[in-house]
Amino acid sequence: MKKTIAMLLIALVAITGVFAQGSSEDAGGLETVRVAYMTNYASLCSLVAGMETGAFEEQGIQVELVEFADGPTIIAAMESGSIDIGYIGHGAHKLCVNGRAKIFAFSHVGNGDAVIGLRSHGVTEDPSSLKGKSIGYASGTSSEQILKWTLESAGLTMDDVTAYEMDAAAITSAMTSGSLDACANWSPATFTILDALGDDAFVVADNVTFSDRSASVASWIVMDKWAQENRDLLVRFTKGLYAGMDYRAENIEQTAEWVAQVLGAGYDTVYAQRGDAEWLTADEMIAQIEDGTIEKMYEVQKLSFGSEVDPSTPVSDYVMFDIMLEAAE
Repeated sequence: MKKTIAMLLIALVAITGVFAQGSSEDAGGLETVRVAYMTNYASLCSLVAGMETGAFEEQGIQVELVEFADGPTIIAAMESGSIDIGYIGHGAHKLCVNGRAKIFAFSHVGNGDAVIGLRSHGVTEDPSSLKGKSIGYASGTSSEQILKWTLESAGLTMDDVTAYEMDAAAITSAMTSGSLDACANWSPATFTILDALGDDAFVVADNVTFSDRSASVASWIVMDKWAQENRDLLVRFTKGLYAGMDYRAENIEQTAEWVAQVLGAGYDTVYAQRGDAEWLTADEMIAQIEDGTIEKMYEVQKLSFGSEVDPSTPVSDYVMFDIMLEAAE
């Protein structure tokens, strides 16, 4: 089912005419970059801030936004050539480690993923209560990762629960309708579930629960071939992101309002997501690149994927620190 949905999404993008390879210019002479995002504040905040303040236009770029449900689907669309640049959460980084995409910009370390249980369905604060329960999750994403960690903390595996693979929207619908006992999802879906179910729903575990074993890093990614053919454009796009990061840091309310407009969501819902991560300015991020902090985060993240990746793969093989540093010049 998940592969079918991914193919339908890619086909839809093709119908709307964005399958042309590489960037194109609009009537104003701006180069169009097709950018994949997910429906939350974390994915859009620096991007939309850069768009609304004119930072991308100053770099000669027009951003074309395309919505996706998750990171693996974004990478599939990038491989097909329908998307130039994309945002991914923690779980999809394993695909970067495995060579399917390259990271050209650090976004943030988040706390937006959670396993949520229903008291009325027999789930308690003890993760062992998840045994035998029906749980919704999104395969290949940070949803799957945090679910596995939560089960492992109680000596359980996916074989010990009835796991249903679905996308984030379907998880939310199934959870709020009472069809599931628990779920693993990310913000803002987690807020929607908790608000809809009131005291019956609670967080069993989140990213902070496992901070000793993983950095839940989110990033901006690109195909290696596109990066090589469009290096100057990629650097200019990164400069636009940096400007957006800096504006966001000082103007959270305005940024949340812009994001809410893009998503067609309520301001309060979007503004509540500001606590999903530590939001760095460009200078703060560059300082953490130069002192090795961010590379260590990617290393910890890589090792958290276990046998799903080759742990000997150097972070520098899939993280383009040179682009990040050049964009700061």
